[in-house]
Amino acid sequence: MPRAYDAAAVEQRIYQTWWDGGYFVPRIDPDREPFCVVMPPPNVTGELHLGHALTASLQDALARWHRMCGDPTLWLPGKDHAGIATQWVVERALAAEGASRHDLGREKFEERVWEWVRLYGNTIDEQHRRLGASCDWSRLRFTLDTGPVHAVRTTFVNLFNKGLIYRHERIINWCPRCATALSDLEVNYEEQDGKLYHIRYPLADNPADGVTVATTRPESMLGDTGVAVHPDDERYRDKVGGMVVLPIVGRQIPVVGDTAIEMEFGTGALKVTPGHDIVDFEIGERHNLPIINVIGFDGCMTDDAGPRYSGMERFAARAAVVAELETIGALEGVEDYHNSVGHCQRCNEVVEPLISLQWFLNVGKHDEPGTIAGNAYAAVVNRDIEIVPDRFSRVYLNWLENIRDWCISRQLWWGHRIPVWYCAACGHHSAHVDDPVACSQCGGEIEQDSDVLDTWFSSGLWPHSTLGWPDTESADLEYFYPNSVLETGYDILFFWVARMIMLGIENTGDVPFRSVYLHGMVLDAQGQKMSKTRGNTLDPLDLLEQYGTDALRFALTTGTAPGNNLRLSDEKLESSRNFANKIWNAARYVISVVEARTASGNGDLGNWYHLPDLSNREDRWIVSRLDDLTVSVNQALAAFELGEAQQKIYDFAWNDFCDWYIEMAKVRLRAADSNDATAAATTLVHVLERALRLLHPFMPFVTEEIWQNLTARIPTPEEGLSASIMVSPYPQVDTPRSAPDAEADVEIVMQTVRAVRNMRAQLRIPAAQKLEAAIETNGMRAVVEEEKEVISALARVDPLRVLGAGDSSPTSGVSLVVNPLVVRLPLEGVDLQAESDRLHRELESRSQDETRKEQLLANPNFVSKARPEVVENERQRLRSLTEERQRIEEIIAQLGV
Repeated sequence: MPRAYDAAAVEQRIYQTWWDGGYFVPRIDPDREPFCVVMPPPNVTGELHLGHALTASLQDALARWHRMCGDPTLWLPGKDHAGIATQWVVERALAAEGASRHDLGREKFEERVWEWVRLYGNTIDEQHRRLGASCDWSRLRFTLDTGPVHAVRTTFVNLFNKGLIYRHERIINWCPRCATALSDLEVNYEEQDGKLYHIRYPLADNPADGVTVATTRPESMLGDTGVAVHPDDERYRDKVGGMVVLPIVGRQIPVVGDTAIEMEFGTGALKVTPGHDIVDFEIGERHNLPIINVIGFDGCMTDDAGPRYSGMERFAARAAVVAELETIGALEGVEDYHNSVGHCQRCNEVVEPLISLQWFLNVGKHDEPGTIAGNAYAAVVNRDIEIVPDRFSRVYLNWLENIRDWCISRQLWWGHRIPVWYCAACGHHSAHVDDPVACSQCGGEIEQDSDVLDTWFSSGLWPHSTLGWPDTESADLEYFYPNSVLETGYDILFFWVARMIMLGIENTGDVPFRSVYLHGMVLDAQGQKMSKTRGNTLDPLDLLEQYGTDALRFALTTGTAPGNNLRLSDEKLESSRNFANKIWNAARYVISVVEARTASGNGDLGNWYHLPDLSNREDRWIVSRLDDLTVSVNQALAAFELGEAQQKIYDFAWNDFCDWYIEMAKVRLRAADSNDATAAATTLVHVLERALRLLHPFMPFVTEEIWQNLTARIPTPEEGLSASIMVSPYPQVDTPRSAPDAEADVEIVMQTVRAVRNMRAQLRIPAAQKLEAAIETNGMRAVVEEEKEVISALARVDPLRVLGAGDSSPTSGVSLVVNPLVVRLPLEGVDLQAESDRLHRELESRSQDETRKEQLLANPNFVSKARPEVVENERQRLRSLTEERQRIEEIIAQLGV
């Protein structure tokens, strides 16, 4: 094995070996429960970002664990056609050529998009492979593949024939830049500074009196068809039923009483523009107010806005309307106002509520049994689906309790075209799974609807459309549906998760998955959301090159809990890379022991797999710790606590195995007792091999490379070994080999070594300088005698005297209490006066730092204004300073100089 682990030299080779071995492809076994998870299909336009890397790392860990547990495991990869995003990319390319999609026509434009997809659409698949994703690539699905297209059309037609899909003119969210409708979920609301304009609408029969309204969008007033007040508002009770004059336009509009009006907001009077506000639209429906559209789909004012404003861009019109209101004396005031403004999720354009003819899906109400929303609600309430963490169950249910019909049409050319055809001759329209050639009523010519379906409609079918639905004879559908778990980010709980539940139950009669495991967002080291604007984004491909795949995966997922955001820093990445190197170096040592024993004829390691001989205390200790680790890791993985499982493995491998057991074993391997040396070598192999299998789901490449090197040099157990670690059994323990006495004894040995090491460091005693030591055993003489060589070697003390009840102890130097032991260090050869003087200086420095921290944290301005993480860091530093001061004081007191 090379001295250093070179990730770049092994990862591609190992991945190809896995794929060639067919390890990613599951075998259907009717006698075993399968494990199935589908990849949230990334956009075909996308490149790997940290969100993808986190999702893939977690899903791969789950898939590898289940595969090693013997479960037939399908991790199904896919990609989404991403209607808006992909069309936008190709349209930009056309614009650079001086053309548009309209110049090409729909058919040629779709051909151009397909060319782009064939050229660039596989990029993210290759990047997932670099990340080690053990997907079954032979089942790769694309939302515009034949199977998913058939599933989408079948779903649409079924819902259409049930009367649940309908076409209606209704107010929707419209993006002028993307030129398409958006669902409520595709609108991001951003807080921004604006203005609140107070405009006076005079009474028609008494212009000296009037009603003042407050609005943030004065340009929309040109389409006002009413003014609404609360019927109980004393200020306006006598005006309800009367008419006011709309300034600038001169149109008379009614004053209506509506309980939706908040009397406390603004002036308590609301201008009603049914064509350009969702709340106004609903008020208008209740009071039969007409609809006037003054803002067009291009974001410019329409002819209905009047000749002065027709064709003017909407925000330019705002300034012009305000200026005219001021000129005619109708503007009573303007105040600064902080409000929430909707933006398109894709392009960040300000969204415009507009009346439009769109297709909707009637999902029903959450409390109506048998409706789409009702079934999705009951699935979580009845625990047919478990959401992890559970706090998101309430978030999910609350969304369904307030759900509206889903606008499923988009004004695009790229995507699943709505399978509805219209006959110009007789006016008949109908939905079809297959393309009809003529009107079913009159035989006349027909034309297909020009809109496409919302991308989330097709991806909402993902768990069953990818397995062959609506072909109910599909072996994959029968065996792998419902999926075992859906793993994704909490930010698409409504976009995707809820819609999969709704459509999955509707189409199959069963839930799409048994569990939903939600992870958080990847933040930067300061806890800030990553964005190109802030300049704090990290490219996972760069991180793979710099740190290696295993290090990136481990850094993303260690110590994180379901649903919680995580911070990614250079320090965390370096720590993960150091861990990979730590395991590598430990393995090199163990393999060197195996090779040395084989070369000398002492290679009797035939019992390494089962370890029947555990007569040595240290062996019993490490095996007890290993078995406890195995139980707790399996439990954590079953509960989706992957971060906790990784942290436990990290602590065991770094501390118990590498830092302690290997160093203890080195002492025994140098000893004359060949049986004890053989036991140490055998235990080293046993623990390393099982630790590698425990770690494999999280760090697949380095564990495979080490495992192949190790197993090539050790005897094959009776059970045999698999060709790859990824299809070897995951360690399980039915009866843990617990050794509480050995664990307690070894813990005291480690505490003793730590105490001496800490004192050496505090007194700056060189590592090469050995110290005399004596240990008062207080009832543990046998243990200390047996572990004397280990303590001497690891604490670098020589001679080491083990004292009984009547033996005299050194009176000079320092005493270290490691209950029940007392370690005496005479410190011969150490200049105690110089050390005491130095420690007094350190004590003064620590005390001053401690006082400054106390004063800072006592400052209410700092505590209230600084970021919480900064305050917590300062508190942690204060605690550390206090502990350091107390430790120095104790040493000074013991030196007695």
